Amino acid sequence: MKLFRPILSTFSVILISLSVSAVQEPAASEPAAEEHVSATEEQNKAIARRFYEQVWFSRNMDAVDEIFAPTYIAHDTGDRKGITEPAEEQKITAERFWNNGNMSGAIDYQIAEGDLVATRWQWDYEPTSWWMKLVAGRRPLPIINVFRFKDGKVVEIWNHRHDIDFFGRTLFAAGLLVGLIPSLILSIFALILWRKLRKARSAPAESATT
Repeated sequence: MKLFRPILSTFSVILISLSVSAVQEPAASEPAAEEHVSATEEQNKAIARRFYEQVWFSRNMDAVDEIFAPTYIAHDTGDRKGITEPAEEQKITAERFWNNGNMSGAIDYQIAEGDLVATRWQWDYEPTSWWMKLVAGRRPLPIINVFRFKDGKVVEIWNHRHDIDFFGRTLFAAGLLVGLIPSLILSIFALILWRKLRKARSAPAESATT
């Protein structure tokens, strides 16, 4: 019996060593998993950054097809909440501003977590059409977008704009138009009335000469 004790002790040590190695093995793979997640997040941040730099700062509409999925879910102001729309909508929106002015901007910072990327950026717009000058003016507008990625494409977007200054100018323009329209109508009415009175006064003078 004493002969088997060293063998049993050695066997026990081997089992304990194997058990410890088995427990520690998953921990060794955790850094690799974290590195993979970090690399994906950095890749998504770069794709988001490319969207602003090429579409909104450089007017390269072809980049939309490479960045966005064919359809995506939008969460925006007004009624555009949780709706599915084609990627073409991003081109239409950007082109609408490009056709009425020049755009530039800068990215303040980005935050990535899992499949989400939040980007805070400054939109600087120089309008060229008179109505866009009246509504928008020129002032950097801070914007925060949150993109959700899947397979390297944007599949969902949340849009948060600092619209306090923008809507202040919009309300001013609306108030100006509301005030001008009645004044214009009254001016036209007064002009028509003045012409009628002038014609009525000139009629007796013409009959007297005849």
